[in-house]
Amino acid sequence: MKKSLLAVAAIGAFASAAQAQSSVTVYGIMDVGFQGVTTRNGSTKTNVTRFSGEGSETTSRLGFRGTEDLGGGMSAFFTAEFALNSTNATLSGDANNGLFNRQSFVGLKKNGIGQAAIGTQYTPIHLAVGRTDPGQQNNMLGNVIYATSAAQGSGQTTASYTVRYNNALTLATDRMAGFVVSAIYNNNNSDTNQTATGGGSANNNAWGAGVNYVWNKLNVDAAIQNSSSSNWAAQQTTGPALPATQTVGLAPSNPLGAAVQMSQQYYGATYDFGILKAYAGYVSNKVQAQASNAQLERTAQQIGVRSFVTPKVEAWASAGTGRYTAQNLSALSSATAASASQNFTGYQLGSNYWLSKRTNMYAIFGSTQVSSSSIAVSEGGSSYGVGVRHTF
Repeated sequence: MKKSLLAVAAIGAFASAAQAQSSVTVYGIMDVGFQGVTTRNGSTKTNVTRFSGEGSETTSRLGFRGTEDLGGGMSAFFTAEFALNSTNATLSGDANNGLFNRQSFVGLKKNGIGQAAIGTQYTPIHLAVGRTDPGQQNNMLGNVIYATSAAQGSGQTTASYTVRYNNALTLATDRMAGFVVSAIYNNNNSDTNQTATGGGSANNNAWGAGVNYVWNKLNVDAAIQNSSSSNWAAQQTTGPALPATQTVGLAPSNPLGAAVQMSQQYYGATYDFGILKAYAGYVSNKVQAQASNAQLERTAQQIGVRSFVTPKVEAWASAGTGRYTAQNLSALSSATAASASQNFTGYQLGSNYWLSKRTNMYAIFGSTQVSSSSIAVSEGGSSYGVGVRHTF
């Protein structure tokens, strides 16, 4: 009898240990195709055509994620995700010939309460845009909310928000009465923007918060982010600014100095009408010089639709407007106007032909135009991409 009880106990212990083993999933996206990009900056016009492995529709990536059941409704989880570029000898184009870290974090989750994680993670605004962008954050010109990658041409990549923070703590509740509340805190490290692998600001302290609400076919998002940096990156494309290459009397790299305060906010919504899904979004990004009252701001609003025309053909369209404003720049240079502004517009058309649930062919076209100002000439650009995307 005792031997039987011991055998049962041993089997139970083994089953519990086996149940507690972690499960790991390998996932990724490979998006390759052909791109054409035309940009205009004042009287300078540039045309580029290329085979691209950066992904016109989605940035290629390789990831690993896993969970482990800790018992009592607790679980541990991790994600490690890296950028890929199939046409680049270093896979991601990182300066150190390694993989660019898109996100890597580990955390704990309690069912019915929420989760916490530490590592390199997406910001609340980036997650909110992902749920409310008709173009699903593709890499072509024409989207005024999600700025394109640097590969789309000089002067066309001014960022509208920060995509990820390194050295970040995130908190998120489980969905309750339709609501999920999230927060992020970044302490004394660098944040990275999607416009360049080295973009963003260093020696940075930042925080953010977001709210997502879902009711039937309605989705609503609101998110804010604030950061303070004592070593802002020199790249003008990391902030909301008039084109640096056209600024008179200012250093072309960074007109606000090293120490800046950055405030960002986003509001978006979607509604599924059945035959199509409607999208709307608004973003604001303001950078304030801490040594003076000089500031640069970018605001934009966009609407769009997305729908399956046939069971295999999916199409989307978006259009938006925005404005760059610069105030009190004369505090930085007497040769510069005190204020200036530029208006911009953008639109995008795209389609997918689904060969299977994981593989599709796509075609995307986008265009953007920016007016001139007292310190910057007009500019514009258009790009198209055709290719094949496979998820695994």
